[in-house]
Amino acid sequence: MKLITILLLSFVFLNTNAQQQQQTVQSPEILKDNSVVFRLDAPDAKSVKLVGTMNPDFTPLDMTKNEEGIFERTIEPLIPDMYVYTFIVDGVKTTDPANNIVVRDGSYVESRLMIPGELSDLYDVKEVPHGKVTSLWYPSETLGMTRRCMVYTPPGYDKSKDTYPALYLLHGGGGDEEAWISRGRANYILDNLIAQGKAKPMIVVIPNGNASATSAPGETSLTTRLKQDTEAMKGPGAMTGNKIPEALVNDLIPFIEANYRVKASKEYRALAGLSMGGYQTQKTTNLFPDEFDYIGVMSMGLYSMFDNYNKDEHLTQLKELKKAKPKLYWIGCGKTDFLYQSVVDLRNFYDEIGFNYTYRESEGGHSWNNWRLYLSELAPVLF
Repeated sequence: MKLITILLLSFVFLNTNAQQQQQTVQSPEILKDNSVVFRLDAPDAKSVKLVGTMNPDFTPLDMTKNEEGIFERTIEPLIPDMYVYTFIVDGVKTTDPANNIVVRDGSYVESRLMIPGELSDLYDVKEVPHGKVTSLWYPSETLGMTRRCMVYTPPGYDKSKDTYPALYLLHGGGGDEEAWISRGRANYILDNLIAQGKAKPMIVVIPNGNASATSAPGETSLTTRLKQDTEAMKGPGAMTGNKIPEALVNDLIPFIEANYRVKASKEYRALAGLSMGGYQTQKTTNLFPDEFDYIGVMSMGLYSMFDNYNKDEHLTQLKELKKAKPKLYWIGCGKTDFLYQSVVDLRNFYDEIGFNYTYRESEGGHSWNNWRLYLSELAPVLF
């Protein structure tokens, strides 16, 4: 009994001490003009740098140690948006211990900063009816495994008998099915747009776009993670092959349409994705031109950089897609995105064959700041 008491007291002491250390500094501190002060209590550190999406080129910013051993850095006023950042302490990357809000996109785990304003309000949790996000497992015969996806159902779905259109939303390279929820804020964007009457209530399905993975790392069984991938699912082909498009159309969509009240026809079906997901969106709609009436490609252009690219095949596929007459083909890219030229090449190719599309060019680069923005602008023009 004494031993248990001692252990409990030790746990309380250690936990309280950790909390006290965490509360010794305020970080980040948003000032009245939207400039931000970042702080880290690290008296024994020799060097601390700040890295985040506040700085478009992600250049590490030096932080200065004050007399109390607290490193500080003030950055200029930021426009209202959601940002992520980390510290580099003597060469080691870490989240901000004074900030208990973190987001994840694949292996990127970072602290979150929200600057209040019109755009960040759209990403925030507001006093509106909320939809439901469900983790769903489904069989994929194409990939030979049971896979996981996230499904957003709009407010009122459970009590309604209505049927809904569906958006299939794809993540980028290195990410997984949790990225559009954790870092993309997709569910809150939809909640707020629907509440404002700017978007139709819809179901959003977010699959895992990695052909060799069943799910996000934390949801994958140890047996599966240790199992050697088959040759067909390894290497570049995991992204550039036909497996994900085939699994999406032949496995996931039929499962969703059998288990959710969705309108099961192309005019009520949309596909969109960012970066790798933008490639997979193109690939899927090229292979299956009659499946989607709404197509959104974010930060991905002409994929001629891949070794398996065949221009004649691509041209033939696009002619079939053109015949299918999708109601919307939407392309978005930031001006400083490293794939910007590929988007220029894609648009030139489409212009040559008279393929209609809508183009959105924004500031910034290959960043979630753009992809959240694109979703907030794409969702209102669907269906």
